[in-house]
Amino acid sequence: MIFMKMTSTTKTAIAAMLAWALIAACRPAVLRAEPPVTSSTVQLNAAGAGPRSVEDLTERTIARDYDAAWKGMAQAFAQGSTAPLNAYFTGSAKTALAKAVKSQQQSGLRSQYTNQSHKLRVIFYAPEGDAMELQDTAEFDFQLMDGDKVVHQEHTVLHYVVLMTPSSDRWLVRRLDSIPEVGEKEVSSAQP
Repeated sequence: MIFMKMTSTTKTAIAAMLAWALIAACRPAVLRAEPPVTSSTVQLNAAGAGPRSVEDLTERTIARDYDAAWKGMAQAFAQGSTAPLNAYFTGSAKTALAKAVKSQQQSGLRSQYTNQSHKLRVIFYAPEGDAMELQDTAEFDFQLMDGDKVVHQEHTVLHYVVLMTPSSDRWLVRRLDSIPEVGEKEVSSAQP
């Protein structure tokens, strides 16, 4: 009940701390590092969009910019720098990811998100064209690194609700909230 009354920023911070505690518990399982594979694909289904339909150019731009956002996020975590977040993130998504990158940097670890695949579905497109809500089924390989050694790796499928808003020349990810899989009860803002 207390969890439901917390702000999304508090939930994000708690989710990040719990994730790092879980990852830290996996440290003894040290493996050899492999070079990252930086491929990604984004499939966008705009058939259910409303109340406004999504124009072809906007559809292509959303897919391109969402892909670039995730590549930037992966780069931020791999380098331990928040700078790559600046191009395609804003608002609470940027704040939460920047906190997670800084936390990871302070721990001396880094992470890699590789072999990304995103299945986006447009849920809502504002009549004015100034906001789009999407659902993402993100699939990727995750590795947690301590120096050149892999301390944890897994293939992951996560689900997100995404809010994107246009800027002068691209769409930005404003919110990136994890949603539970079927059978889970809690919803929280979280890093990937």
